Amino acid sequence: MAANEPGQPDPSPSLISHDLPTPTSALAIGAHPDDVEFGCGATLAKWAAAGCLVHHLVLTDGSKGTWNASADVAALIATRRHEQRAAARLLAGERAGEVVFLGEVDGELANSLALRGEVARVIRMLRPQVILAHDPWKHYRLHPDHREAGLLACDGIVAARDPHFNKEHGLAPHRPDALLLWEAEAPDHVEDVDGFVEHKLRALEAHESQFESTMKAVDGDQLAAFRARIGERLAGLGARYGVASAEVFKRITDL
Repeated sequence: MAANEPGQPDPSPSLISHDLPTPTSALAIGAHPDDVEFGCGATLAKWAAAGCLVHHLVLTDGSKGTWNASADVAALIATRRHEQRAAARLLAGERAGEVVFLGEVDGELANSLALRGEVARVIRMLRPQVILAHDPWKHYRLHPDHREAGLLACDGIVAARDPHFNKEHGLAPHRPDALLLWEAEAPDHVEDVDGFVEHKLRALEAHESQFESTMKAVDGDQLAAFRARIGERLAGLGARYGVASAEVFKRITDL
């Protein structure tokens, strides 16, 4: 796959861990609507089916997510929020939790102290056992929001866990058990998602506004080709580790 294509890169680590125990709750932090579904949608669907409460935190408003130069930006923002909520329900069903939007301008996300505090506030409020996010250290990552979103997730974890950060929240500190980074520079963790690829695809297809710009699917044949690409990608990853389909991550547990 191309270096900046969303989704699942090919791993080549020497040491691999497999399948975290199903967390009681998970928070996936994405730069834009649809990033979570690309990065870890099947994993979230698998966990939800086993009882995990799945939360989303979307950092930007998605206002640049179209190739239509004359698009109604306010309408696009509203559409992308609606699509994200629908995708969250398709992934997790009755175990779909909060979908939080911070509303930063698409393309202008910055790892500021104020925004780090807002990410920490959400972590302290929702108290997830596992957090999933972009890998901010991936080389040649083109989109600035993906870099910044990954750093905000990591820095937000530090602020959320330590009691002397953001005391103004009035919320107890919270330390997650694990962080999984998708699109990882050096993936070392595999989640067996056999049986949940279709959940990922249905959730991705909820983001209809992105069919042209992200999925390159402006008609039924192209949408079928997109579905095939995603399925083949996850099957190829799974074949490396003896499972039918997989999503891969960098796993950090020393939090």
